[in-house]
Amino acid sequence: MRLGLRLSAGRRGVRLARRLAVQQFTEWTGLPHHCDAAYAVALVTDELAANAVAHGTVPGRDFALTLLLPVEGVLRVEVTDSRPERGIVHPANAPGPPDAESGRGLLLVAVYAARWGCVCRDALTKTVWAEVAYP
Repeated sequence: MRLGLRLSAGRRGVRLARRLAVQQFTEWTGLPHHCDAAYAVALVTDELAANAVAHGTVPGRDFALTLLLPVEGVLRVEVTDSRPERGIVHPANAPGPPDAESGRGLLLVAVYAARWGCVCRDALTKTVWAEVAYP
């Protein structure tokens, strides 16, 4: 199963991405909104979308959210933005200062996702993806 959407590059788009991801996840899997897996989907989607808005968009361009069920027990969340030249740095390779107010989003993704990564499929976009396992 697959769902793809384009969303506005702002706080509203991030909020909508999170809500739509959880809604679609619960419809596809039959799991309740208030289970651990749904919380993981919400957190991972929120972090990936927020990063795309904060660091990966060009003014006037949206970001794309794609949800996939590649195999039983895994939801893949993909967020595509328009700044492929701004690659991601694995959080373990560039820890920020302990008193920083931001910069821990990908650490959360790494904790809640079974796997995650980044791929540039063309010269105009990059996709950051994460796979959330569920029972």
